[in-house]
Amino acid sequence: MSLLLRLGTRGSPLAQAQARLAADALTAAGAEIEMVVVSTHGDAAQSTPLGELGPGAFASALEEALLADEIDVAVHSAKDLTGDELDGLALAAFLPRADPRDAWCGEARSFGDIPVGARVGTSSLRRSSALRSLRPDLTMVPVRGNVQTRLAHRTTSDLDGVVLAACGLDRIELSYEIGFRFPVTMIVPESGQGAIALQTRTGDEASVAAVDDADTRTAVMAERGVTRSLGGGCRVPIAAHAYREGAVWTLIGWVGSPDGTRTIRHEATGDNPGSLVDTIVDQLLADGGRELLTEGAA
Repeated sequence: MSLLLRLGTRGSPLAQAQARLAADALTAAGAEIEMVVVSTHGDAAQSTPLGELGPGAFASALEEALLADEIDVAVHSAKDLTGDELDGLALAAFLPRADPRDAWCGEARSFGDIPVGARVGTSSLRRSSALRSLRPDLTMVPVRGNVQTRLAHRTTSDLDGVVLAACGLDRIELSYEIGFRFPVTMIVPESGQGAIALQTRTGDEASVAAVDDADTRTAVMAERGVTRSLGGGCRVPIAAHAYREGAVWTLIGWVGSPDGTRTIRHEATGDNPGSLVDTIVDQLLADGGRELLTEGAA
């Protein structure tokens, strides 16, 4: 008899698509799947800016359902997970990572094509800071909702473009909305962006271990190490991204001011990104990151 796993997921179209990817992988590994939709605070508070929702807005309800034994596996966008892992829960598997980059959805086909003074839709503190640092002429307009709702703001809010995660658009077959994708060296992705994490109760990790992708786990855990050490996130934009080329790993860390007037970026290379975390954090803090984080906490 195959193992029955209750998969917990948010109800948005993107979350459902990600849950189906997890279900397909686990089914191929021999499990039977039952889907359970869990409502989260982040989904309910559609009018609240992302920066005001606080950590865990999209993940805590799923984690609570796990701890209450209402589900067996929580399917998360890895970028939605906070830096702290709850007692009794484990990040048991990561599916192979999709495109981690941010994407411009609009008429422009390159960064240089974006009109002077363009109105840009995003509620991400990281994206708005990075864009303002590159183009102070741009005007940021907050947009919330699922992917389709945010895309619709191009018309309803008279925007020149909306910036979203490329992986989400790819997963729900809306890649045709993308004008171009930002290189990770231009806008550093959020920690975990592009990765789907499967969380279980501690002791149940073996139930999903067969679908764990080693490279994705290595990269995401290093990225989480940077952001966990720095804190910030809700009030101070931070980012980290790790990727491998051949045998060489690169780890990038980034901190910015909310208005984009100050940004700090460092990267390091080695044979394991986890061993680079302390180096990146120390460089960022020494180069002005400590002041940015202190100001954001005040």
